[in-house]
Amino acid sequence: MQSNLAKSLYLGLAALSLGAVATVSTTAQAASKAKIVSSKTLSTDATKRNVQPTGKNALYSKPGTVKGAKTVASKNTMNKLASSKKSADYFRAYYQKTTNKGSVYYKIVSMDGKYRGYIYGGKKAGTFAGGIKKASTTKSAKMPANTTVYFAKPGKSGVTWSAPKYTQYKATKSVKDTTDYANDVLTVTSAIKKSREGSTYYYVTDATNPSVNGWVYSKGVTTTKPAGATFNAATDVNVNFVAAGSGKTVASTTLSGLKADATKVLSTVKGTAVGTDAATQATDAWGKAALTGTGYSYVASDSSNKIALGNAKTGDTISLLVNQNQPTTSKFTFYKTAGNGDLSQAAKGIQAYTTGKTATENTVAFPTVSAGFTGVSEATFTASDASTYLTNAGLATLDTPNYKKSNDTKEYYTEFKLSSTIAGTFGSSTKAFYTASEKTGTSPAKAQTTTGVNDYYTNK
Repeated sequence: MQSNLAKSLYLGLAALSLGAVATVSTTAQAASKAKIVSSKTLSTDATKRNVQPTGKNALYSKPGTVKGAKTVASKNTMNKLASSKKSADYFRAYYQKTTNKGSVYYKIVSMDGKYRGYIYGGKKAGTFAGGIKKASTTKSAKMPANTTVYFAKPGKSGVTWSAPKYTQYKATKSVKDTTDYANDVLTVTSAIKKSREGSTYYYVTDATNPSVNGWVYSKGVTTTKPAGATFNAATDVNVNFVAAGSGKTVASTTLSGLKADATKVLSTVKGTAVGTDAATQATDAWGKAALTGTGYSYVASDSSNKIALGNAKTGDTISLLVNQNQPTTSKFTFYKTAGNGDLSQAAKGIQAYTTGKTATENTVAFPTVSAGFTGVSEATFTASDASTYLTNAGLATLDTPNYKKSNDTKEYYTEFKLSSTIAGTFGSSTKAFYTASEKTGTSPAKAQTTTGVNDYYTNK
């Protein structure tokens, strides 16, 4: 009996002891939770509070060490956002809390608004550390050679923004529809590119409608004056490209939105000297674009062109000299098709027959021709021009050498008839399409035909 009493007392004391330990442990855990001792809204320039995760800490609904904090984005997720190639995954810091442990937490929101919460920011208030670091969402970019531009596709796309999308929190469209400003002259005043995507944006202003300004994607503007835009004698200069020697006008264009030599701002009066800006706009690349398809080339450094541009005044028509390009040839790639001349259909390249090889229904013996398809380099030719050449060169009909089929003693060959061609520019290859029909008998193409004497085809 005494033994049982002793055991009961021992078990009772043990249980009491364990209860006391549990109580102490719970109290210790509660005491270990941090408390907020300071809270403030960040008031520094918002654009200087752009941050990106370091991947070292998770994002919480409250400072992570405070009671009740729940995970918004895991450490793994934040690590992925840290190496993201999208501007949408940058963050903006806007609130700060400090705990009694000396830890600083920042409330941040992703640029696209998908993630919002608190992240550990180090031990020094006002400094981004720990789970975040400062981010430069954009970097400087090279200004375009021609700063006078127009909206490339007026409408609801390619509009202007207060900042390139997602490079600043809540960046907004400055102009939501550019239709009414299709013919306005825009001036590029600054250029930047997105740090992550690398896409370039220009800041543009509009002297005609000052409210039309903001950042626009570089491919959303063009230096080509819209067809509907009228000549403005106060800001523009007409240009005729004249062939050296003949004096023939090859093409015409306009230098638009020119800046006055004296003030370096957009001219407002007819007869204003604008030679400096005219020369800046009239680059070799500008001339090449204006002369597309003509077969002529413009050189900005030509002394006569430099003089003409330097003396330009708004409202003038000036002449710039151009020279005809050298002759060149265009090769053909020959295709077997159903007759529609469309490569999006099942057109198959014809193979060139090589002497000594076994002929097939697809190995054409290309004949010798007297001359290739020749014209002035970079001048355009029509599909009709290409078809005429092929017909005159005896290439309207092509044949394979004879071939045999298994268990058949007959002689076969395939005849190809010209169906259609494609327009292009001299110096670049083009395409010719043929329909095929199999025939029996002796092929017009002799097996010993030598190919490649005149390399007018690309087929191999």
